[in-house]
Amino acid sequence: MPEGDALRLTAARLDAALRGAALVRTELRWGGLGDVDLTGREVAEVVAYGKNLLVRTTDGWTVHSHLRMEGRWYVARTGSPEAEGRAPHVRAVLASARWTALGENLGMLNVVRSRDARRLLGHLGPDVLADDLDVRAAALRLRDAGDGPGVSVAEALLDQRRVAGIGTIYAAESLFARRTDPWRTVGTLDAHELAALLLTARRDMTVAVVHGLEARESRVHGRLGRPCVRCRTAIAVRQARRPPEERPIFFCPRCQTPQPGVSRSV
Repeated sequence: MPEGDALRLTAARLDAALRGAALVRTELRWGGLGDVDLTGREVAEVVAYGKNLLVRTTDGWTVHSHLRMEGRWYVARTGSPEAEGRAPHVRAVLASARWTALGENLGMLNVVRSRDARRLLGHLGPDVLADDLDVRAAALRLRDAGDGPGVSVAEALLDQRRVAGIGTIYAAESLFARRTDPWRTVGTLDAHELAALLLTARRDMTVAVVHGLEARESRVHGRLGRPCVRCRTAIAVRQARRPPEERPIFFCPRCQTPQPGVSRSV
């Protein structure tokens, strides 16, 4: 699933293509949206919030999408074969005279008045990449929101109701960087420890936003069975969250020492 850094890069790409331009073609191939026509409206901006993408028009409309597991947006020059977007997996087309943005395999698509967009995002925690992020407040929300302090810290980091934008990669990498046991209950970590986790994830995601996703550095994620870069212990994996929303969290059984009394079967 694309994480907050990928959405920031996508938003920047679409914003560069569409901001200030009038839409000459709009196709929203989604139940209930087939009759929505935004043609002629000017794009004010394209922004990301957590794992959500928002295309806003100057007259107060917002196209909201979520990529889920396999979705993506890409840009092609209007009039080119790549911009036709006739394939069944293309669910949205927003085109200016020069550029066309196409959304493939989207997991969610809505059109709302911009003033009402909060009802789509209001359940989310603060965006970990927000310029005005209050880290301490976000750390306290990470511990206390959602299902409360009794879940594992790995599950808390993945819970978008607590903090938006972190997925399996940055959950695992930030926990590894801080030598934190992923299965420790979030309520047993103080605000300073939680803030450090969030700042670590934010720092690493910012590197990817600035330098591209190829700048991501994997020290633990996806390295099952390979030696830990610190202690050479074989990296393990365990599923966080319950089916059907389970997600793999990779960790070092030695560096990320479990707390007394915490069971860690893998």
